[in-house]
Amino acid sequence: MAPAALQAMDLTSLRAVLSELQPQLLPSRFEKAQQADSHTLQLGFRTLRQRLWLELSWQAEAPRLLAIEAPPRHGDGSTLAQQLQHGLGGLALVSLEQPGWERVVELGFAPRPGETIQRWLVLELMGRHSNLFLLDEQRRVVAAARQVRQQQSRLRPIGTGDAYSPPPPLSGQPPNRQESFADWQRQLTLLPLPLKQALQSAYQGISPALALQLAGDAPHLSESLLAQPVSTLSPEQWQQLWQHWQAWLMALEQGWFAYSPGRCCAYRCWINEPCGSGDRPKASEALPINQDLARYHHERLGARLVQQRRHQLQQRLEHQLERERSQLMDQQQLLDQVDSSDQLQQQADALLCLAQPSREQVAQAQSLYKRARKLRRSVAAITPRIDQHRQRIEQLEASLTYLDQGPTHSSAAALEHLSSLDDECSSLHALRGPSRAQRRQQATATPSPLELTSPGGLRLQVGRNHRQNEWISLRQARRGDLWFHAQECPGSHVVLKGSEGLGSDSDLQAAADLAAHFSRARGNQRVAVVMVPCDELQRIAGAGPGTVRHRGGEVLWAEPGRALALLKAVAPSLSGEQEP
Repeated sequence: MAPAALQAMDLTSLRAVLSELQPQLLPSRFEKAQQADSHTLQLGFRTLRQRLWLELSWQAEAPRLLAIEAPPRHGDGSTLAQQLQHGLGGLALVSLEQPGWERVVELGFAPRPGETIQRWLVLELMGRHSNLFLLDEQRRVVAAARQVRQQQSRLRPIGTGDAYSPPPPLSGQPPNRQESFADWQRQLTLLPLPLKQALQSAYQGISPALALQLAGDAPHLSESLLAQPVSTLSPEQWQQLWQHWQAWLMALEQGWFAYSPGRCCAYRCWINEPCGSGDRPKASEALPINQDLARYHHERLGARLVQQRRHQLQQRLEHQLERERSQLMDQQQLLDQVDSSDQLQQQADALLCLAQPSREQVAQAQSLYKRARKLRRSVAAITPRIDQHRQRIEQLEASLTYLDQGPTHSSAAALEHLSSLDDECSSLHALRGPSRAQRRQQATATPSPLELTSPGGLRLQVGRNHRQNEWISLRQARRGDLWFHAQECPGSHVVLKGSEGLGSDSDLQAAADLAAHFSRARGNQRVAVVMVPCDELQRIAGAGPGTVRHRGGEVLWAEPGRALALLKAVAPSLSGEQEP
């Protein structure tokens, strides 16, 4: 499932963020700069009461300025972070402003409050044109997140050493709460446009999300109203739109901001009514708007990162699987040619059985004998290669199954799951085995398989990758533990910890249902599952981790759908449920 489209931070949400930050952050001493990724910078500030971190991002799809929780240390050595660390070191943040109606924020730094500003940090939040600049006292560019060359922008090329110039002026006029209803309506009806285009072309600061909120914030109805030509709006629709327009301008003027989930968009940051009085809501150290917006961006961007890495890994696995199948076919064709060795020998015998074979016929017979002997000798070399290709194909098919059925909603768990599969994918086709340090790290690392409780209270362990399978089936298994796996089908190992107690029929059935659910046969109504005592499993020498063989075993019939009841209690994202 593709993640939902990300709602960009518009002028209204930016002003809501700044209204919370200004009382808490001004003045504050700059302490730390680090670059989280290629388009995100994190700055640490110290106030008299606390330490605050700001995240400034010029990412095209999610430009933002937000207060965040203290991040882990990373990216200290990036060039941009070092330039900011040197340029802002020893200075205090004394100004945090958003000039006009453009999504541009200017952070001013001076030695002390009340003294002349010596450095400016300008963040432009303008979609794919977003950028960040460090300016000196004369507002010349000292450092930039992106150098804008002449071939990239004819209107405003800007780079290090250039005098900073603001973005080109916005189209439309600034909104004004003193404007009369007649003038406002006349401004919107100058051109026969749909309401959404009329709002965005006539006035500054109108984002797609804000247009939906002004149109009523009702699902489907707002979109229908915005698509309607302005000439067809009824007097009642004009009055309702005017009331929302005035409420929005009042919220901006009085600072009536609060985060709430939107009905026709992801969120909104302004409210129609004052918070008990006409004064701005009292600032608190919690910064709730910043926290909610930071959480929103973290979840959506995390989901996109998971989807991107999942797609890349899937392509790698499918490419490797196609290559292994092709190589297996080539080896199989070579093996099939061994059957023709007897025919080659018979042809050679026939040549030498002639009454008077010529020198050429003798040479041809010798060549046929040589080819026949070579084909027979090749069996010893081809057979292990075929076994190796088949083992790799089984592992790759299992990895694709783990990838398809891995966690998707929890970004941390999903990224950890993808990283483990990526490492296994890399080591599977490495020209050399893992180094001594890697083997030591793998030996000391403790996998984290999925653990559940059976109806009878026994532990159930589910391996989500090859190393977890080996961990629960071979390294942690004890006498009495039972191993479950979908018969002749890629999937997870499931171990019922019978060593901790006597398992009932319902426990065995639950383990079998889990093995069926976490297999390639998940879509079937009934799946054959093999149950084997763990002490009868054998590791296959030379095979990858988690590859086992067994003799005998009992076959149980399982239903993957019944496993959902167990999963819902501990891992809703694994049960197929979607997050709201």
